[in-house]
Parts: sequence; structure tokens; C-alpha cells
Amino acid sequence: MTIPKPLQTKASVMEATTDKPVVAILTIEDDTQLFRGNRANFADLIQTGQQMGILTYVVTVKHLKLQAPRILGYIFRESDETWVQAWFPRPHVVYNRIPQREDERLPRVKKKLSALAKQPDIRLFNRRFFNKWSLFQWLNESRATKPYIPETKKLTDSLVLSSLLKRHRLLYLKPVRGKAGVGIMTVTVQPERKLPYRLQIQEEKGSRTFRAGTMRRLWDRVSRQSQRLGEPYIVQQGIALACVNNRPFDLRALVQKNGAGQWELSGIGARVAGDSSITTHVPRGGYIDEPEKLLVSVFGQDKAGKVLGKVKGTTITLAKQIERSSHSRLCEMSMDLGVDTTGHVWFFEANSKPMKFDEPHIRNKSLERIFQYSLYLHRLKHESGGGAVT
Repeated sequence: MTIPKPLQTKASVMEATTDKPVVAILTIEDDTQLFRGNRANFADLIQTGQQMGILTYVVTVKHLKLQAPRILGYIFRESDETWVQAWFPRPHVVYNRIPQREDERLPRVKKKLSALAKQPDIRLFNRRFFNKWSLFQWLNESRATKPYIPETKKLTDSLVLSSLLKRHRLLYLKPVRGKAGVGIMTVTVQPERKLPYRLQIQEEKGSRTFRAGTMRRLWDRVSRQSQRLGEPYIVQQGIALACVNNRPFDLRALVQKNGAGQWELSGIGARVAGDSSITTHVPRGGYIDEPEKLLVSVFGQDKAGKVLGKVKGTTITLAKQIERSSHSRLCEMSMDLGVDTTGHVWFFEANSKPMKFDEPHIRNKSLERIFQYSLYLHRLKHESGGGAVT
């Protein structure tokens, strides 16, 4: 793709105003397509910003010159559906949407994010991807969140695996920096079988199943998979999730900061697992449904309402603890939560860079909240004379 020359005029670009922040969506450059990331999401963000009177543009790590008064960025031109390069004012808010962990771990990217976090006049939020092990450590630090955490250990050797299998018939083995469920394994103990250990490994497409008669053979297969993926793993107590039509389901919540700077639930969706799938990811045969409908089918109307209320309250408690322990400003996170057959709520995962929610009402609110929180940060900065805000 040919990179268009920077526009010399801002005739096609909204001007910045003093009472509104300039928001930059941060990503990483790409040799063939200008920049990486979910272009449809970026275009939606820019359009929402425009509707709220907020100048919004995409900027790459390379072009974000922190000492420059003008920044070379990209805006989506709807008239011909083209990304156009132009000069923009220095941002007040930077929204980190670098799409891959591998990109975020590059030395030059880490250096830029670190420098950004120290800028007194720029608010950076969602500085980095979460690490699964760190998440569970953070949540175990608090009495308020510990009850929602399945027993979780670092998978360092076969003794860790064997000790947990003595307490739990089902275990989940997860790469600490995993994405989209790739590399997740489950171990099930079936003592009545000749080969009592059942190992299922989720791959890019589908899954493979192995059986082992001894812990040594099981560990050989598990460690081989871990080495192949090149990632450390955690091992976690498996939860007997509530099911509909013999398929387990979990809940996916989106929590975001609102215009008052407070955590608020933007919405909850439900994902029902596909046939024989380890996870509830839709690309793996899962499907979307309504949380209340599923919970009512399992628990009845009265208890379902109480369970859903508990889920909603739990998401805010979890988000506050994650932000507190991460020591960085967060704006949003999605969470995977489960409800077991007794109605107890469990936390499985959080993502600091949520994927697009398919439910329209959640999607629309998610876009608006980004800018409501940006307005809050901008207003607070002016009220405090440019000091630090959280």
C-alpha cells in the first residue's frame, strides 16, 4: 500500500477545542498496511469521538513524538472509506490499543509506553496487557476478591500437577500470555478407566485428546505442549459450570470508567460452549445468548435475579482490585466469569484490551464510555492545574 503524503491543511480534520480533549488511539506501525489493529474498531472510535465533539485519531508508536507540538496520525475518511495521514495536535489522552503482546514487549515500544506514562500533560490508560498469573496474585491479595478465585498455581513441575489432581477431578492449564484460548489444556481424572488421565489440548483449529496411564506420561505430554508454545503455564481448579442443554456457559462482562471516573458495568453477555470445545469462544462453535434467560433456565426466576445481581456487583469489586494492584490507570476491561451449579460466581480471566462485543447495546455504550472518561480526565486535569489524576 502506498502511504499518502501528510495533509498540509486541516480542512478535512476537526479542530481541537480547549474544553475538549484530543484523543489518540495508539497502535504500532506496519510495513504493508500503515498500522496494525482492528481498523473497524478504530473507525468506530473516531466516528464516536466526532459525534461527541472530540478530535480523535490513530497514531503509531513511531510517529508519537512526545516533545513535538504536532503529531503525524491517521483519520478515517468515510466519503471514500480511506485512511488518510494528517497532522494533528498533541494528544491529551492516549488510549493504548497495540494489538499484540509481542508488539507491546518490543524494547522500543516498552520505552515509549514508559515515557508516555511520565508525561505530566498526557493521560495514558490501559498501559499493558494483563498477565494471567499476575491477575490471580492480585486478586488473592484481597479478602473481597479471593472468594471468587479458583485455586491457581504456577505450573512448574509434575508435583504441582499431581497435588492439584488429588483435590480436583478437573484442571485447566492456561498459558500466562494466551490469546483466544489457543494452547489451553484440560486434565480430567477418570479413575474407572484403564488410562485414567484425559488430556485435551485446544489448538488454532479444533482440539486433540490424549490419554495417559501414569502421571509421568501425562507430564511428558503437558511439558511438550508448553515447550512447543514457548509460554509458562498456570494450572487452575476446574469449575463445574451451570449448563444449558448439557453445554456449559460463562458470562463476559465489560466494565469501564464512566464520566465521573468511576467503574461501571457497561454490559454482560453470555457464551455457550460449542460441542466438545474446551472454551466458550464463538469461533470454536460456541454461541451468544442472553445471561438472564440462561440463568433463569438453570436456577428459576427468583434465584437467577440474585445470581445476576451478584455477578454485577462482583465485576466492580474485581475491577477496583485489579486496577489498585496493577499500579496503573485503567479505563476498561472485559472479564470472563462463571457461575457453578450452586450459583456461586467465579472469576476466570480479565483482558485490558477488550475485543468488540457483538451485542449492539453493549457495543454502543462501550464506545461512548471511552470518551466520557476522556472528558472526565481532561476536566479534572484543568481543575487540578495539570496535576496527577487517577
